[in-house]
Amino acid sequence: MAETFTKNLAGIQLLAEITPERMSELERVARWRRYQAKELVFDMQSHGSEVYFIVEGALQVVNYSPAGREVSFAQVPAGGYIGEMSAIDSKTRSATVVALEGTVLASIMSETFKSLLLDYPKIALVVLQNLAAMVRAADERIMDLSTLSAINRVQSEILRLAVPDQDNHNLAVISPLMTHSDIAARASTTRETVSRVLSNLTRIRIVERAKTSLRVLDVGRLTNMIEAAE
Repeated sequence: MAETFTKNLAGIQLLAEITPERMSELERVARWRRYQAKELVFDMQSHGSEVYFIVEGALQVVNYSPAGREVSFAQVPAGGYIGEMSAIDSKTRSATVVALEGTVLASIMSETFKSLLLDYPKIALVVLQNLAAMVRAADERIMDLSTLSAINRVQSEILRLAVPDQDNHNLAVISPLMTHSDIAARASTTRETVSRVLSNLTRIRIVERAKTSLRVLDVGRLTNMIEAAE
């Protein structure tokens, strides 16, 4: 028996501004599919220009070095979207995307997506802002790879992932706690290096590991350690 879904895009943040009639149209023309954890959505350099909305679950965006090392770029949670670059420029995919867990996706063709951007300037502006954020993040990673050691790249990634405490900006937290392999992929290093860095930061009371989170106890001190190495 074919798997069925509640075809509802109400949770997609990008589409919050569209009319109920347009939403119903999108839900009708979208292609709906459930992916299992680790299942491939699309490969880097593959052809395809659909835009995917994450209805349930989450996606992982990765690339691989010539030696086969995984480099992780981002995780896209439910409510997000992915695939807009190929939809806009009609070129091949710039990264590999896999389901991080059981995930439901709704995809629309590039022509439908472009029509949406033209009809709703606020949506187009959000897409532009997100693309600008991606460029800035890529610039930061390039600078890190050019100027920082593997140890300092791990420290920098911890700061990048941590969400500041609203009442005390010298405190921050990564929740849920990422695996050493995930952090290593983002920092372009090894799991062993991540383990050593976290153990040292824990020893000197800059971070504190809990069961499901990692707390940064001294953002200023960790920042100074990174800046001193540049």
